[in-house]
Amino acid sequence: MRTPLSWLRDFAPFDGSPADLAATLDDLGLVVEAIEPVGEGLEQVVVARVEEIAAIDGADRIRRVIVDAGDGPVEVVCGAWNFSVGDRVPFAPVGSVLPGGFAIGRRKMKGVVSNGMLCSGRELALTDDHEGIMVLNDVAGASPGVSFTEALGIEADVVFDIAVEANRPDAWCMAGVARDLAARLRLPFAVPAVDAPAEGGPSVGELATVRVEDTELCPRFTARVLTGVRVGPSPALVARRLTLAGMRPINNVVDASNYVMLELGQPTHPYDLDRLPGGGLLVRRAEPGERVVTLDGNERRLGTPGPGLGDTGDDCLICDADGTPVGIGGVMGGESSEIGGSTQRVLLEAAYFVPMAIARTSKRLNLRTEASARFERGCDPSGIDRAVARFCEVLGTSTDAVVAPGVLDVTGDVPEPLHLSVRSDRINALLGTSFDSPEVAGLLAPLGITAEPSDGGALAVTVPTFRPDIRPGPLGEADIAEEVARTFGYSRLPRRQPAWPQPGRLTDTQRGRRHVKDVMVGLGASEAWTSSIVTAADHGALGLEGPSIEIANPLISDERFLRRSMVPGLLKALAYNLDRRQDALRLFEVGTVFPYPEDGRAPVAEQELLCAVFAGSGDDARAATVAWRTLADALRIDGVSLLTPSTLGGQVGALHPTRSAWLVSVGRSRHGAPGQMVEVGAVGELDPDIVAAFGIGDPTDGSVRRVGWLQLDLGYLLDPAVVPRRDLGSRPVSRFPSSDIDLAFVVDDLVGADVVGETLSRAGGSFLESVDLFDVYRGASVGPDRRSLAYRLRFCAPDRTLTDDEIGDYRAQCIAAVAREHRAELRG
Repeated sequence: MRTPLSWLRDFAPFDGSPADLAATLDDLGLVVEAIEPVGEGLEQVVVARVEEIAAIDGADRIRRVIVDAGDGPVEVVCGAWNFSVGDRVPFAPVGSVLPGGFAIGRRKMKGVVSNGMLCSGRELALTDDHEGIMVLNDVAGASPGVSFTEALGIEADVVFDIAVEANRPDAWCMAGVARDLAARLRLPFAVPAVDAPAEGGPSVGELATVRVEDTELCPRFTARVLTGVRVGPSPALVARRLTLAGMRPINNVVDASNYVMLELGQPTHPYDLDRLPGGGLLVRRAEPGERVVTLDGNERRLGTPGPGLGDTGDDCLICDADGTPVGIGGVMGGESSEIGGSTQRVLLEAAYFVPMAIARTSKRLNLRTEASARFERGCDPSGIDRAVARFCEVLGTSTDAVVAPGVLDVTGDVPEPLHLSVRSDRINALLGTSFDSPEVAGLLAPLGITAEPSDGGALAVTVPTFRPDIRPGPLGEADIAEEVARTFGYSRLPRRQPAWPQPGRLTDTQRGRRHVKDVMVGLGASEAWTSSIVTAADHGALGLEGPSIEIANPLISDERFLRRSMVPGLLKALAYNLDRRQDALRLFEVGTVFPYPEDGRAPVAEQELLCAVFAGSGDDARAATVAWRTLADALRIDGVSLLTPSTLGGQVGALHPTRSAWLVSVGRSRHGAPGQMVEVGAVGELDPDIVAAFGIGDPTDGSVRRVGWLQLDLGYLLDPAVVPRRDLGSRPVSRFPSSDIDLAFVVDDLVGADVVGETLSRAGGSFLESVDLFDVYRGASVGPDRRSLAYRLRFCAPDRTLTDDEIGDYRAQCIAAVAREHRAELRG
């Protein structure tokens, strides 16, 4: 926000250098991004009258111009085309120096001598306009030979370009900035008194009507009528200040509205009453698909829900008395009732709109205005009357308009002053200070926040309605502490050493996630990232039925669902690399899947998964199983078993029906009781039909490639309460030799090797050190749908060498247990 220092001085006697004032504003949180001196270097610029304009032979972009600055005709060359003979323009004679150190000399162009320069607003450092010369026809007193600064009432000034944060709606005006700055500098602050406008003629109720049908969107709406208005240029002071603040002067009525908005933060909107059918205004909610042509000439479609969170399309319309829209409430007026040169009666609107409604409308329409920027942050409903009176005062300096007696005011549920109980010891605890209650009250008073002693030693704080950023309850107490700190000065607060010894360390989950990734990289896998947004066909290829979470505003119409599985993304990445002759691939990804809520309304229970595909030479389910065992060993995981689909019922997701297994732990689930079986993940080979659907084939013969798959729920895997860990405690090493026995069992294909291994571990007794599967055999000798599983069992006692009889007893126990529990036969 461009803030002229001269305007701030209307509210408080600010002295000191601009650099010091800017530093103070920075410390207040009103960051000054630039300091721009204006009005310097214009002392030699004068007003000149254009006497003659002629073309120059051989030149089509410049013209010969004769001007008279009071000392006779002067010849100049100019490239601007926006002025005519008789116009008055700013003229910089030879020898003058413009802002920025630009010296004017005598130059010859196309054979014509230029004895000076006609100036644009940018060249004079007054505006950003450099497309044409400033034309001063409407400036009173701009006669040839008069000093340019005298004609425009220009004085040396400084403009601060302030970045006002969204949480400070009170600072989006000159009064708000001046209030904060005066509070810090301990200067007296006052908003200049505004006299009640002189009233006369018929009452406002006889001249206009106001009806508000939706006080939810517009809790307060006021209107006054001014008659006898003469539209013309604004006074020099108003035009100059608007220009310095970055706004283009238009006419005295529109300029008065903009001036008040910049000064007090309350937008107003003047309508040509004679161009309002029915002679009044109606405020209502927009109908779905309703259209309005705004002041910028564009047609806007309203009343339709937008992609933003909570945007249901509730737009506020300002209509004429017959219900025809003439503007979008709080955003922009319509062109049908704008102020023009023939306007004689003005209906002035000043209102309070619900901030979030304005924010959603402005964002959805991509229509951001100075008014919407203030309304969406929260204007002061109690400041409307002052703003209206100030408008009448400013407009009264350029026209003898008469204000109709009375005001049309429709008021609903508007914000009231906020009352808080604030403890000075809480303020001190937050800031590290030792303020007593009177000191806290003294720091708040210059901000317009009153604080009085109350019961229990607390302060009864009243927050005015122009500070909607201060919250109720305990959060408001922290907001008040911030206001105390800003007024006192952050740089003056005592510094304290942070109390925590290890700031910023990783959580157990973060460390576990990194460990998992390191192990996968050590297994030769490359980390991949795939999109969490998929198509319906991706889910369909996996056979996933039921609804999926759909994105309201997808970038691509087909890709509009949040993934329920990471299989499509990793298979697409695999296919992409295989198409480029990257055959030996192992890819893994740590990401999130989004199951559809069971009731369709509850928050989504996102799952963080580790998923990996193994498609290197010879890689399949065996490689995925090895990866799981390596990962389990690295994490010291204990008690996770591989169970075949027949054990738990149903196919393992997208995996092969007979070459896959669930990874199951008997621990404590996040939503279950102790001892509940928890599915930690799955391992095996992807279903060939699914692999083929993503175009992954063997490059040698075109057959479907066998792809191993590992999937782990990291929420379970990294939680020791769900997945137990092996004890890290050391055990004594036996000095006596161990004994190994090999046992091979013939079992059905559906019997998992891990299940047989667990049976052997239980039956082997306390001297059994390890059970290792070292061979799997299928063939005619073991029969159809059966296989041979060979295990090596190692026995060792800590205090002696086990005898052959003892080893024989353990062997018999193991054979009997496996035969009994799994209908197994010992293979000879």
